[in-house]
Amino acid sequence: MKAKYAGLYGRKSDLISTILGRILAIDFGLKRTGLAVTDTLQIIATSLDTVETVQLISFLKSYFLKEQVDEVVIGMPKQMSNQDSQIAPQVRQFIEKFRSAFPTKPIIEVDERFTTVLAHRAMIEGGMKKKDRRVKGNVDKISATIILQNYLEGKR
Repeated sequence: MKAKYAGLYGRKSDLISTILGRILAIDFGLKRTGLAVTDTLQIIATSLDTVETVQLISFLKSYFLKEQVDEVVIGMPKQMSNQDSQIAPQVRQFIEKFRSAFPTKPIIEVDERFTTVLAHRAMIEGGMKKKDRRVKGNVDKISATIILQNYLEGKR
C-alpha cells in the first residue's frame, strides 16, 4: 500500500499534508437552504443537504463538530444590474448570525446569479425524473453545488 501512495505523492507524509479541511457552500433561502461541500482535497464539489433555514445554525454547529471546514462560501443574490436582489438583506442578516455563532470561520460572499436556472438545467440534462425535479430541496442543494464549483474554479 505504501508503494502505491509513493507513486502518486512521493511520500506518505506528502499525502497527509495535502488533506485540507472542506469548503462548505450555502445557497440561502427564506424557507430552505441548500448546502454543498468539497472533498478533503478541495477539488470536487458535492451536494450535502437541504436544511430548513430556521435549523441552519444548529445544523452547521453539528456538522462543524464532525467535519473540519476551512471556509464557507455563501451565494449573494444579485440582479442583472449587479444590485442586490430582494432577498439580499436577509442573506446579510444570516451572515451576521453566522459570524456571531462561528467567529473563527471565514465566510465569503459570491455572486449566485443564474445558479437556480443552471440547477434546473442540470437536473433535466442529468435525466432526473419530473417528480424529483419538483422537490424544491433538490434545486437548493444543486444550486449550492454550482456556487461551490464556480468558487473552486475561480481559485485555480
